[in-house]
Amino acid sequence: MIHTIRTRGRLKSATLATLQEAWRMRRVWWFTATARTRARFVRTMFGSFWLGLSNLFSIAALAAVYGTVFKVQDFNTYVVYLGLGLVVWNSLGAAIGTAPNLFEHNSVHVHNTNLNPVFFTLEEWAFQLQTFAQSFLLVVLALSWFQHDLVLNLICFGWLPLLNLALFLYWLPVLVCLLGARFRDLYQLVPILLQLVFLLSPILYQKANLGSMAWTATINPIYQVLSPVRDTMMQGRVSLSTGLVLLAMNVFGVFLAVRLLNRERPKLPFLI
Repeated sequence: MIHTIRTRGRLKSATLATLQEAWRMRRVWWFTATARTRARFVRTMFGSFWLGLSNLFSIAALAAVYGTVFKVQDFNTYVVYLGLGLVVWNSLGAAIGTAPNLFEHNSVHVHNTNLNPVFFTLEEWAFQLQTFAQSFLLVVLALSWFQHDLVLNLICFGWLPLLNLALFLYWLPVLVCLLGARFRDLYQLVPILLQLVFLLSPILYQKANLGSMAWTATINPIYQVLSPVRDTMMQGRVSLSTGLVLLAMNVFGVFLAVRLLNRERPKLPFLI
C-alpha cells in the first residue's frame, strides 16, 4: 500500500513537472507550429486564407444540397447552424485523424534526442489551434452576412466554449496517439470511426431529427464540445453551469493525457 501511494505521488509530481517544462518551452513549440503553418501555403496566392475558403466552399455546397433535402424554412439560420458546426468539426476531425501517427512522424527525434514527447503533442496542438483560428474567424465573418450579431456574440460569450474546445483538442488526440503508437491499425480505423461519428452528430441536421437515436448525440463527447460553441454564438448567451462542468472534465482530461504520456515515455522508442 505504501509503495502504491509513493508511486502515485511520483506520477503526480512528474505530471506537474512536465506541465512546467511545457510552459517553459512554449515559445519553441508555438514557433515551430507557426513555421509549419506558414510553410503549408508558401508561394500560394491566398496563403492561409485557403483554410477558411475551403470551409466556405463546403458550407455553401452542403447548405444548398441539405437545405433542399430537409426543406428548411429559415435558410439563413440553417446556413449559420451548418457553417459553425462544420468548421468546428473539421478542426476536431483533423486533430483526431492525424493523431495515431504523430509519434511515428517524429520518430527520428524520439529515437535520437532527449526531447520530452509532450513537445511533439504541444507542437501539433498549436498547429491545429492556428489552423482552426484562421478558418473559424473567416467563416464567422462570412456567416455574419446571415446573422449580424455573430461577431458580437463571439466576443462577449464565446470565450468559455472555445476554451473547452481548445483543451479538448489537446487531450483527446494525445490519448489517440498513445493508442496509435501501440496499435498501428488505429490509423486505418480512426477515419472510419470519424465518418460514423460525423453522420451521427447533429451537424447537417437538428438533434431532434435523430428521434429515438437522440441518445447517441448525448453520449457523443465531440458533439458535447461542438454544440456549446455553435449554440452560444447563435443564441447570444452562454450556459455557465454546463461550461464549467465541461471545463473541469477537460482539465482532468489534460492531466490524464500528460500523466499517461509520462508513463509511456520510456517505451515510446521501442513502439515506433
